[in-house]
Amino acid sequence: MSAPRIVVADPDPAVRRALAALLAEHGCEVLPAADTAAALAALEQRDPQLLLLAAQFPDGDGYQFLERTLAAERFRDLPVIVLADAPAEEGGVRALGLGAADYLRTPARPRELVARVQARLRGGALLRGAREAQLRAQAELAHVRHDAESRRTLVDILHEVTGDLSVPELFALLVRRAARALGVSHCAVILAPPGHHEGEVVAAVEDPALQREPVALDRFPEVRAALESGLPVLVPDLGTHPLYPAGRAVRGLDGHPAPLRSAIALPFSVDRGRHGVFLLRRTTGQPPFTEPDLEFAEAAITAAVAVIQRAQVVENARADNARLERLAQTDPLTQLLNRRAFTERLQQEMERALRYDASLALLLVDLDHFKAVNDTHGHLVGDDALRDLARLLLETVRTADVVARYGGEEFLVLLPETDDAGAEGFAERIRQAVEAHPFDSGGATLRLTASLGVALFPAPRVHTAEDLFVRADAALYRAKADGRNRVCT
Repeated sequence: MSAPRIVVADPDPAVRRALAALLAEHGCEVLPAADTAAALAALEQRDPQLLLLAAQFPDGDGYQFLERTLAAERFRDLPVIVLADAPAEEGGVRALGLGAADYLRTPARPRELVARVQARLRGGALLRGAREAQLRAQAELAHVRHDAESRRTLVDILHEVTGDLSVPELFALLVRRAARALGVSHCAVILAPPGHHEGEVVAAVEDPALQREPVALDRFPEVRAALESGLPVLVPDLGTHPLYPAGRAVRGLDGHPAPLRSAIALPFSVDRGRHGVFLLRRTTGQPPFTEPDLEFAEAAITAAVAVIQRAQVVENARADNARLERLAQTDPLTQLLNRRAFTERLQQEMERALRYDASLALLLVDLDHFKAVNDTHGHLVGDDALRDLARLLLETVRTADVVARYGGEEFLVLLPETDDAGAEGFAERIRQAVEAHPFDSGGATLRLTASLGVALFPAPRVHTAEDLFVRADAALYRAKADGRNRVCT
């Protein structure tokens, strides 16, 4: 697999060299560009997977270049990360509004920059795959329209299936529309890997309640044959076909005998190796399936599965983005919010407090003499103690409260709708809980204490989240200076 190509467009040669070295270490091919003209040439000639774009150039505004570039059809799916020294409220809003995939304020932290680049590369690859799947589905639809104009219902099926639906919704819609188009009363989707003896019904027009129900595949020889061969199976007459020897009962999905006459089993596969079969069956009062029925059903299902695969890609991309967002907001040791995510939440709560004339409190919790724990028992025991404290804080706070790791052995607790008396009382409960808690030190019980600083909002000269942090830190310093294991405001 070739290295991803990234255009680094920045007028500063030192920045270009630094970014090139950093990205090369992570397996990327870097195409440096000193101005927008060179950047455009690299985009047109080398077909990169990502553009890192500075906001300002001697020959023009990077934002104008961004807008012009993404307006071109060939670059509409190109992920662009804008690098600028303006705050996110200014540069970020403008960049994202023009179609950029991300925004980083410079100087960027190397690990964060690499993580965002890798995330955008993955997202771009998924989007390209989705576009290709969509093109394949559109090509298949055009082919079906040309070869089977008499089957106008197929167009209706695909038009409906290509909506913005989840994968389970697409399956349910498809069985309904296919059943209506082919005039069948039994149409279902069964997921089962080849060689397995049991499958799962994900959609069934004859009984929607059967969704997610297990089925024994030995009751459906046509399904097993389609899974094992990977080819469509047409059974015009269940009473005379070799798959159904004389005396073998024909059963419905619910396991009960059913007056069924004819069947079609169409195998398919979706993302991550999931295999399944579309099973269509007609009753004894209906005409048997024929080869034209099989061709129409196969064309419809093939095109629809391409759309389902695209939906699967989109769902996976959304899940990946959500997972990345959680990782970006989470402290890896304690699984609490990190300082960055906590600060965003604190700013929101401060705005809400001002809007509704309410108050809030910020607690800064620090374990006393924690360095001695690491020096005496080792950092693994210290890490266990920090995780234990995180759990203790989560058990102590209310549902509306927020707990985060500030750094090292310091933790933050946000208490909305809390006045000074309530904050001090709550901080004292935390102090007592820590003092009484038996921390594990590898078999022995470790006793620790904590000092807490309390800051309130609204308060004089406290206008930002950083101001509130400073107040809480000053209160914590006083608690330490007064002998530790106490609460100060």
